Amino acid sequence: MDTLGLLLQGFEVALTPTNLFWALVGSTLGTAIGILPGIGPALTIALLLPVTVSVGPVSAFIMFAGVLYGAMYGGSTTSILINTPGEAGSMMTALEGNKMARSGRGAAALATAAIGSFVAGTLATLALTFAAPYIAELAFYFKPADYFALTIMAFTSVAVVMGSSRVRGFISLFIGLGFGVMGIDNMTGQPRMTFGFADLLDGMELTVVLVSLFAVGEIIYVASRYKNQKDEVVSVKGGMWMSKSDWKRSFMPWIRGTAIGFPMGALPGGGSEIPTMLSYTLEKNLTKHKDEFGKGAIEGVAGPEAANNAAAAGVLVPLLTLGLPTSATAAILLAAFQNFGLQPGPFLFTSNPELIWGLIASLYIGNAMLLVLNLPLIGIWVKLLLIPKPQLYAGILIFAMIGIWGVSGSVFDLACMALVGVMGYVMRVYDFPIPPLLIGLILGPMTENQLRIALAAGQGNPAVLVESPMSMVFLTISFLFLFVPFLIKKLRKVA
Repeated sequence: MDTLGLLLQGFEVALTPTNLFWALVGSTLGTAIGILPGIGPALTIALLLPVTVSVGPVSAFIMFAGVLYGAMYGGSTTSILINTPGEAGSMMTALEGNKMARSGRGAAALATAAIGSFVAGTLATLALTFAAPYIAELAFYFKPADYFALTIMAFTSVAVVMGSSRVRGFISLFIGLGFGVMGIDNMTGQPRMTFGFADLLDGMELTVVLVSLFAVGEIIYVASRYKNQKDEVVSVKGGMWMSKSDWKRSFMPWIRGTAIGFPMGALPGGGSEIPTMLSYTLEKNLTKHKDEFGKGAIEGVAGPEAANNAAAAGVLVPLLTLGLPTSATAAILLAAFQNFGLQPGPFLFTSNPELIWGLIASLYIGNAMLLVLNLPLIGIWVKLLLIPKPQLYAGILIFAMIGIWGVSGSVFDLACMALVGVMGYVMRVYDFPIPPLLIGLILGPMTENQLRIALAAGQGNPAVLVESPMSMVFLTISFLFLFVPFLIKKLRKVA
């Protein structure tokens, strides 16, 4: 069946009353957590994992998609009104958005952010719709050596790009790989790194690690830096709709932001921070109103917000087609698939089309819902900023503990949650990036398995790992990620 036919089937799934309800829940929840500083989609999806097991995979992922997109929308609100990005991808929006709000143009800033998010989200979802099936078909030709090389590329790119230090990035990655190989080795039947605990024979529970790092560790970090002072919220002034000039100045930044954000989001380590920075720099260079930049230029809100939302859709391309996460949120979504006994990749498109196409169709629906939720109801969303932070953080920790206890009923898992949470806090304090740990934990077992299959097929000859052109390409890119920064640094010293 062609792509349009499959997409129409996806709309049949997504438009059922149950799935529409979960899309609305996800979109509303995503907007709320995007607005609340210190809470992001990764933390929210990690917290929801234990309580969505009974919902079913289709409804759960439609809700998760709403959370992901909603957080991108909501993050712009705090950036514009209190100069505090609710999401990392909204950092650049704060530069011009808050200046616009202080000069009495807060309504126009919020409108261009919301409409830009809608335009970019829709265009990026169209790109996802038509690109994903072809990439999935290409993946059918991948051999075990190709998959091994692909995961190595993911490891090196994420460890090098994320965080301020590549050493810290690789330490974080190896901690994740260590967690990933705990338990009984499937090939030899020998226990590995269980330290005598029978509870670890099945490996470290993935949900425990995710909730610990993002709920316990992150909340302790945010709470330890909490200052008992109220954020100054700039009141929303001006007409709710943009002027003709605002539309004219925003349209091309929306398109350019989408063109930058979607491919960058699909790359390992791309995330949303890099494309939003690139979009802001591009708009600053292309604008005819250079004197307004730094004082409240609408292009500086429109472009980065479009790039931010397009990157969110870009993240789903390698995740759904190759099972490759390129960000922390994507890693948690991959864990969610595994939680339901599913493995994203080319076979999921044929074995479970209802889930894949229902999820893609829900992105269109969620985008429309978010536009309706964000433009008229901005006054209500701003009230969320009045929630006292101590009570909010305490509530999240309690919810995390209840979720873990509800899934496993194990005191050992609660103890692991506390220990890993403290480790997550220490990592945040010393600037160790969390995404490499998650990607090492989730992809580590797959990497080991594909390596063993490839070596078995080549009768133990390691040359089999570089016989395929595809594996050579991936390993070459990995090599470049590792050594090109060193060469650039050396050349700069010589110059």
